[in-house]
Amino acid sequence: MKIIILGAGQVGGTLAEHLASEANDITVVDTDGDRLRDLGDRLDIRTVQGRASLPTILRQAGADDADMLIAVTNSDEINMIACQVAYSMFRTPTKIARVREAAYLTRSGLFANEAIPIDVLISPEQVVTNYIKRLVEYPSALQVLDFAEGKAQMVGVKAYYGGPLVGHAISHLRQHMPNVDTRVAAIYRRDRPIIPQGDTVIEADDEVFFIAARNNIRAVISEMRRLDESHKRIVIAGGGNIGERLAEAIESRYQVKIIEKNPARCRYLSETLESTIVLQGSASDRDLLQEENIADTDLFLALTNDDEANIMSCMLAKRMGAKKVMSLINNPAYVDLIQGGAIDIAINPQQATIGTLLTHVRRGDIVSVHSLRRGAAEAIEAIAHGDKKSSKVVGRAIRDIPLPPGTTIGAIIRNDEVLIAHDSTVIESDDHIILFLIDKKYIRDVERLFQVGLTFF
Repeated sequence: MKIIILGAGQVGGTLAEHLASEANDITVVDTDGDRLRDLGDRLDIRTVQGRASLPTILRQAGADDADMLIAVTNSDEINMIACQVAYSMFRTPTKIARVREAAYLTRSGLFANEAIPIDVLISPEQVVTNYIKRLVEYPSALQVLDFAEGKAQMVGVKAYYGGPLVGHAISHLRQHMPNVDTRVAAIYRRDRPIIPQGDTVIEADDEVFFIAARNNIRAVISEMRRLDESHKRIVIAGGGNIGERLAEAIESRYQVKIIEKNPARCRYLSETLESTIVLQGSASDRDLLQEENIADTDLFLALTNDDEANIMSCMLAKRMGAKKVMSLINNPAYVDLIQGGAIDIAINPQQATIGTLLTHVRRGDIVSVHSLRRGAAEAIEAIAHGDKKSSKVVGRAIRDIPLPPGTTIGAIIRNDEVLIAHDSTVIESDDHIILFLIDKKYIRDVERLFQVGLTFF
């Protein structure tokens, strides 16, 4: 596939890295020559320096015959104009744009071919807000992924000493919970993947990814570790777009406070939010944290744009007694360094956004893609089409499907019902199938499985 990526920032650069490794023809456009040289030295891609919205630059990047344009520059307006130019001058089939400003996103009819022709809109702040909201809802989870509009979920948890299943084989799950169907999709032990079998024994500190129907998730988590109590008191450091949206989404169910430096932003937040308490000040101000009884806080979330400030305020809050701390970390190099130490969960917004973008790049009928383990693994929701003659999966039991190495089918959603996958389960047309890939290099093989052959009419 011939893809033009506009913007060589963290999202654009990470996306180029993902797609270049999958035999796509990638061109990256940016005004920053140093960034482009760095990407060009590391990856097998073309680079073009210039303003991404100019027709001459887009033509130089190969817009005449590009299959897809992905506009992820830091400017909403450049992203929108680039899509307009790609449509009007080059008839680019698929145009994806990152748009942050809520004033644009709330205008119905603005993004259509007769107005601003964007096929897929990505709002990173909303994607990250939804991601954090799921982590707030499941205090014991490291990662929570939605499939089939939330009917099924994949959850990553750390197995702790004392968990009922720790020290036992996975097959014991069914004896422990005869009325709950679940499937362990993958286990990471000391950062190395293990393909789970029935006789695989779960050890303490294993990172276990399992899939189940949404209403069974808490029961399965309790098998791996003692369930953490639900959060009540939440402090958010940073009243930017993500902090505001998260507070708005959770303030009806939790006691929420926001700490924000900017006085004008504080006034806006206090007028906009209903029950959230807005405090002006620095989240790394020990006296302020003391006054606000940080020791009684269940969850401290650092969501500013400054990685260092987020890390320091989380470490201070944890030292002063906050039960759990999460930090937004833009620099992926920091994520592995800090997660699981003083900071319980590090959230990298690029990884959350990349999955949304990859959903629209994958071949075959792919509904959602989630990037895991810093991009090394993926969880995918694909739809099966065709019949036994035209499809490699329809009409076949899971044991007979030639899955690539390290790939497991976790669940199937059929007519709104979540069916946990077993070897004897037979795939039907229109099933939504949730797969886990330990090694992303096999993604093309998975896509081919779900492409319908020529005999399908």
